[in-house]
Amino acid sequence: MSLSFLLDIPEDISLSALKLIKLKKSIIKRLTLSGEATIAELCKETDFSVPTVTKIISELIEEDIVFETGKIGTAGGRRPSQYGINPNACYYLGVEVKRNSINIGIQDFNNNFVKLSENITYTLENTRESLASLCSIINRFVADSEVPREKIIGACINLSGRINSRKGFSYSYFFFEDKPLSEIIESQINIKTFLENDTRAMTYGEYNCGAVQNEKDVLFVNIGMGVGIGIICNGKLYYGKSGYSGEFGHSPVFENEIICHCGKKGCLETEISGIALERKFKKSLQEGSISILSGKKAVDDITLDDILSAVTENEDTLAIEIIDEIGSKMGRYLSMLINIFNPELVILGGALAETDMYLRLPVRTSIHKYSLSLVSLDMDLKISALGSKAGIIGACYILRDKLFHSA
Repeated sequence: MSLSFLLDIPEDISLSALKLIKLKKSIIKRLTLSGEATIAELCKETDFSVPTVTKIISELIEEDIVFETGKIGTAGGRRPSQYGINPNACYYLGVEVKRNSINIGIQDFNNNFVKLSENITYTLENTRESLASLCSIINRFVADSEVPREKIIGACINLSGRINSRKGFSYSYFFFEDKPLSEIIESQINIKTFLENDTRAMTYGEYNCGAVQNEKDVLFVNIGMGVGIGIICNGKLYYGKSGYSGEFGHSPVFENEIICHCGKKGCLETEISGIALERKFKKSLQEGSISILSGKKAVDDITLDDILSAVTENEDTLAIEIIDEIGSKMGRYLSMLINIFNPELVILGGALAETDMYLRLPVRTSIHKYSLSLVSLDMDLKISALGSKAGIIGACYILRDKLFHSA
């Protein structure tokens, strides 16, 4: 049996039934996050009677969500049973939608991948055909996974741009009608669907099992084709009033005539992003600069992936110089956020972070130069630990939190 009913509790449910569902949630949450427990321990922690907790445990065992893990030793008398979560009771589906590819993963109830596919070919366009292709790829992945669709508790789809995750709307892609995109996708894949901003999902992945250790105030910088930031305040994702926090890349800080894809000029990501790296690199080649990529393909055909590979595999001097310039500018503008938020940790993620020290070192130098020393010296700077998997891992943890919400 799937736990999806816990995500969609009917409004007309009776108070007594609601209490039992909340107790189920509490028990599932306790066993998932803290491990095995006895009936007596669950009674003490939930404030419910032994008969009630025993009844709920019996139901969860019958539903194949909980199982008895064995008996524990006691000084004397009858040994009590311990209960744990069945990792195959349900699954989470995380989907990371990029401009030219998709990453998809299914995790079990213990947040371990049972199937993962990265860089599935896909072109993100604001068309109905592109949306249909996305749903088709998801359906094919689920079918190939051999995980029963009814046991997938939910899907979290990560998209770039302005996402209202609470209402399920995307205002950057696939906004064709006054209906939540989450509902449209859900009707096509037959799985409860939620939307999330890609950077925010990556942030949450790093927070739960990535670069974050015990820090509670964290900034995550996603430097891919564009630039966005994710914010963790006191251990919680920060969304802002309408859910659009983190649009750092669209800060109008440069006096240039470069038009950003948002339609405005001078946005941060016109000079600090994968788009900027690609543009600057091609321009340098056209002006006579030499690179490991020179002559290998037409300048116009060189992609961001080509440039990043030239750095990580061949230490291409031209690409490193441009990344150094981008990193220096990024550090300067990050210093403003660091002065404002005073974070414990800043994480650099996204495609450009794959170059590791070639990005991290100029960013760190610039932060020390432009931020308040008392603030920057009290902060750590790291590269993403999860890399390309951060988004789908974060999506699965977001689904887990939705299941446990109000438990």
